[in-house]
Amino acid sequence: TQKKYGNILKLAKSMATQFQSFILTQQSLGDAFAELGQKSPDLQQEFMQNSETQKCLSKNGESLLNALNFFVSSVNTLCNKTIEDTLITIKQYECARIEYDAYRSDLETLAQMPRTDSNTVRVDDAQQNYQQHKEEFEKLRSDVIVKLKFLDENRVKVMHKQLLMFHNATLAYFANNHQALETTLKQFNIKPKSPTAPIVAASWLEK
Repeated sequence: TQKKYGNILKLAKSMATQFQSFILTQQSLGDAFAELGQKSPDLQQEFMQNSETQKCLSKNGESLLNALNFFVSSVNTLCNKTIEDTLITIKQYECARIEYDAYRSDLETLAQMPRTDSNTVRVDDAQQNYQQHKEEFEKLRSDVIVKLKFLDENRVKVMHKQLLMFHNATLAYFANNHQALETTLKQFNIKPKSPTAPIVAASWLEK
């Protein structure tokens, strides 16, 4: 699952980066049209119309880019914090299980040896080590169960919100509905950023 979400994150970031470049090109084209319109009286109306069109499209594009960046940021948090934290706990649990099995095996082996003073001391030590690692193992097993449940609940909650936002923003953009785009940004508390703002850095799941 983490790899699949990592792939979504990678693709969404690639889309945001390419779309960011597209918007900047649109803005430059709009400026170029406007400049030529001022210097070409015979084509001024045509140049200015195209300039305004590109500026309008780039403005809507900035809104969609803000939505894209919000999507990327949220999925990045899910992948690199929530999922990663759960995976770390699972790895700790696996190590604890191996150690627990080893100490249990040692205790079982010593318990079968002849009852001498030396062996009794060794059995007592082994029993303490076994009990300590058993408690650590059981605690981590409980932690894993809790974190897996939290991860699943959080994943559904986050992705439900993000997918709805992504869908609404994309539809509004291609319908050239600036008002719907702005409404979507406000609905999901997305703060506008400059189209030149950097996209989230690459995550460990994308590498």
